[in-house]
Amino acid sequence: MGKYGRVISAGLTAIVLAASLSGCGLVSNGDNQQAEKTAGAKDGDKIVIGMSMDTLKEERWQKDRDIFTKKVEELGGEVKVLAANGDDATQLSQAEQLISQGVDVLVVIAHNAEATAPIVEKAHKEGIKVIAYDRLINNSEVDYYISFDNVRVGEFQAQAVIDQAPKGNIVYIGGADTDNNAHMFKEGAMNILKPLEEKGDIKIVYDQFSKDWKPEEALKNMENALTANNNDIQGVVAANDGTAGGSIQALTAQGMAGKIPVSGQDADLAAVQRIAEGTQLMTVYKPINAIATKAAEMAVAAAKGESISTEKSVNNGKIDVPSILLDPIAVNKDNLDVLIKDGFHTLEEVYKNVPKDQWPKQ
Repeated sequence: MGKYGRVISAGLTAIVLAASLSGCGLVSNGDNQQAEKTAGAKDGDKIVIGMSMDTLKEERWQKDRDIFTKKVEELGGEVKVLAANGDDATQLSQAEQLISQGVDVLVVIAHNAEATAPIVEKAHKEGIKVIAYDRLINNSEVDYYISFDNVRVGEFQAQAVIDQAPKGNIVYIGGADTDNNAHMFKEGAMNILKPLEEKGDIKIVYDQFSKDWKPEEALKNMENALTANNNDIQGVVAANDGTAGGSIQALTAQGMAGKIPVSGQDADLAAVQRIAEGTQLMTVYKPINAIATKAAEMAVAAAKGESISTEKSVNNGKIDVPSILLDPIAVNKDNLDVLIKDGFHTLEEVYKNVPKDQWPKQ
C-alpha cells in the first residue's frame, strides 16, 4: 500500500515540495498561489493525490485540474499538480518527484501513451496505484483508466461533417500521433468515412496527424490539403477544437471559412464562439465536471484501498485495463444551450461575437 496511514511531518513535506518546485522550475496547479497553498496545507494524516499533467496551456486542462482538486479537497484530501507542457522527459521527471514525495495515488494525463509507461512501473515499486486520466497509458499495468468513449467521439465528428457534405473530398486533420486518444478518435471517424469511401460517395484526400495537437501544425496540414486539391474540399474532420481552429484559419485565408463544415472536440470557448458565428460546424462536449469528479472519487477510494467498480475494460497492448468510459455529447449551433445550462460557458461568452439581436431568447 502507499503512504496512507503513515505519519509524515507536515513541515518537512512542505519544504521538500517547495524545494523541488523551485529547483526544477516546475508548476504546481498552474500558479504560484496554488503551489503555496498546496505545500502549506500538508497534513500527515491527509490523503495526497499526485496529478501528472501533460499540459496546462489549454483551457480544457485547467478546468480538469480545478474540478479534480476541488473534489479531492471536499473528500478530505489534497492534490499536488505538476504540468510537463508537452515534454516527455519532464513528465517522467515530475512523476518521479510526486512518487518520491509519497503520494497515495498517482493520476496521469499522458503526453505520450508509450513514454509514460515507465511511470506506472516506478509507482508500483513504491506501492502507489496509477489512474490514467482521459488518455490511456499503453503497454503498462496501469490500474485504472477513466475517459470518454473516444471512438464514439470520432464517430460524432465524422457523421456531423458527412451530414453536411455527403459527397466529395474529405480531409482528416488528426491530433498528436503520440496520444492514444488521437488514434481512437481517428478509428471512430474512419468507422463512418471508410464505408462511404468504399461506396464511392466520398474520397479521403488528406489524412495527417498534427504534432502535439498544435493548431499551427493543423494549419500547415490544412494548407497542404488545400494546395494538393486545388481547394476542392467539401468537408474537414478535425480531431479537436485546436486543430479545427488551425484548419479554419487556413480556410479563412482562401475565403472558404463557413462554407466548409469543420468538426471539433472539447467545447473550447473559441470553438463554441466559432460555432455561434458559423465558421465551425460542431464540437464534442465531454462533460469535464463528470470525468474530473469521478476521477477524484476513484483516486481517493484507491488511496483508501477500497474497490472500484468498473463495467468495461480497454486493452492497452499489455493488459485489459479496468475502465470507466463516460458518454460524450455532440454540440452544434442548435444545442449550444447544453454548455450554458451546464455552466461550462456563459451565454455572454458564447455569443460574444454575434449581434445581440441574434442571441437566443432566455
